[in-house]
Amino acid sequence: MKTIYVLNGPNLNLLGKRQPEIYGRETLEDVEKLCRDTAGTGYDIRLLQSNHEGQIVDWIHEAREKAAGIVINPAALTHTSVAVLDALHAFEGPVIEVHISQVHKREAFRHHSYVSLRADGVIAGLGIEGYAAATRRIVQLTQG
Repeated sequence: MKTIYVLNGPNLNLLGKRQPEIYGRETLEDVEKLCRDTAGTGYDIRLLQSNHEGQIVDWIHEAREKAAGIVINPAALTHTSVAVLDALHAFEGPVIEVHISQVHKREAFRHHSYVSLRADGVIAGLGIEGYAAATRRIVQLTQG
């Protein structure tokens, strides 16, 4: 069985509670179920969330040995973390970057992503459905 890591950055533990007008009312549990249903048989989902940059880096390092691909919503680390970018460069499988909101309609600082320099695809503005699209793409890229 192949594993897809679904990594979530700072404040996503509050998904469904924090600014629902921007991020919706669904929770990370809803995201995990959506990813599992989308991946289907033959794939396991390892959904993780941390408010700490180093923990995200450690999970990316772990994924090097255990994951077929990574779906990542780095949240605020998107715009600030060279460490996350460097860790992703050490991962050889596909990486899809996801943002629940349409970041390009928001503050200017949200328009730049370090993670995009490594990502094989970027999805923004689809709500949690973006995770399903990213999971589908990882499955497509890793079948066989």
